Amino acid sequence: MKKLPLLLRWAITLSTCLCLSIPVYSQTCSVTATSLAFGTYNPMSGLESDSSANISVVCQAVASLLVSYSVKLSSGSSGSIAARKMITSGSQLSYQIYTDAAHTVIWGDGTSGSSYNTGSYLLSVLVPVTNTYTAYGRIPALQNVYAGVYTDTLTVLVAY
Repeated sequence: MKKLPLLLRWAITLSTCLCLSIPVYSQTCSVTATSLAFGTYNPMSGLESDSSANISVVCQAVASLLVSYSVKLSSGSSGSIAARKMITSGSQLSYQIYTDAAHTVIWGDGTSGSSYNTGSYLLSVLVPVTNTYTAYGRIPALQNVYAGVYTDTLTVLVAY
């Protein structure tokens, strides 16, 4: 067996160490959400109808120092984040989803004046990290609508 010169052995060892020090980054995330149910809406009431739901994001990285992601909501069937509507046959009921309990920041995808939630975590090695975000829903008062069951479906997008 021929011996390598010391300088060449050192270079091979150094390059192996440099290759192993590059961080491996692989992340997966999943999302679950509870239904946001407003209950019975009284169109004659002068009060808004409020409700909330939870959106949980579970992320797992194989090895990472800092993992970040965003949690966005679609516009629903109305096609407009700024003017979300629940629908029943022949009638629409306006509503909105907010990121805060004060109902001041519309939760969307960053367009139409909306904002979205972001999350991050440090140093995860094969251990899932769960973050839960509350969606605050509000139906404005005094909407002249027909009786019925109003629904809408939003898509939660977790981008990482």
